[in-house]
Amino acid sequence: MGQFHYKVEAHVAAGMSQMEAIVAATSGAARSCMVDRKVGSFEADKQADVLVVDGDPSEDITAIRNIAEVFKAGQFVRR
Repeated sequence: MGQFHYKVEAHVAAGMSQMEAIVAATSGAARSCMVDRKVGSFEADKQADVLVVDGDPSEDITAIRNIAEVFKAGQFVRR
């Protein structure tokens, strides 16, 4: 827990594209836990935990480390 970026970066190091790694860590993980009807993708009527990052992790996966804001269950989290 708390090391999300290491897991995503490891997927890229293993050969996935940045987007494949992001999808695997979000909607793919929710699907494998059978909770994808409630979480795992940014859609209406789903609970949203969102990381806003500075940069574009679809181009440079290390940008996922640059967390600007966090929203848990749709609510802003003060850090």
